[in-house]
Amino acid sequence: MDFFLVLALGATGAYVLNHQQQRQRIALLGKHLHPYQIERLLEQLTQGYLRAMGEQGEERRQQVLGTLTGAEEQLCEQFQRFAADFRSVPKPLARVSRLPLGLPFATQLFPAATFDMRDALAVHAEGITRAWRNEDGLTARDRAYVMTAELLLMQHSCHWFCKSKTVASARMLARHQTPHAQLVAAVSPATRRAYLALTGPV
Repeated sequence: MDFFLVLALGATGAYVLNHQQQRQRIALLGKHLHPYQIERLLEQLTQGYLRAMGEQGEERRQQVLGTLTGAEEQLCEQFQRFAADFRSVPKPLARVSRLPLGLPFATQLFPAATFDMRDALAVHAEGITRAWRNEDGLTARDRAYVMTAELLLMQHSCHWFCKSKTVASARMLARHQTPHAQLVAAVSPATRRAYLALTGPV
């Protein structure tokens, strides 16, 4: 059989297998997200924080942030529950490949190059709650900036789990004009340390 035909068939088979596994991960994450309103709250808050950070006056900024208090509390509570619920996922299904591109069976073939999504969600839950409580004593503007980064980095992790690191980073850049490295640099120091210890260097 022609070498290039074999290569094409192999590449097609790998693509189909990888696509199937990605669909399974999307379904798994979606199943656990379904009882919550996390995606709607995330959208509401990120848009609200951008508005607040764009305000020139501190009084007006505080007014905008004040309208988000209820949504912040809901998101923190729901995300804590979601992260706890996701703990029920068996470890083999929660593994995420650190390889830049999605490959079929990558988590099984290269277990050392993986991290546990259950641990990643716990890191994000703690980071979001820390920012909401303003444990670092930030100004209103800086707190909104850090909270936005915490939320977007969590969203990046979800895309990474479903697809790959490269796809997650490309989506973040296309939708929010924010590179992955900038998100990692913008979250709280405690989140950054825990995140990098889990996922490896950016």
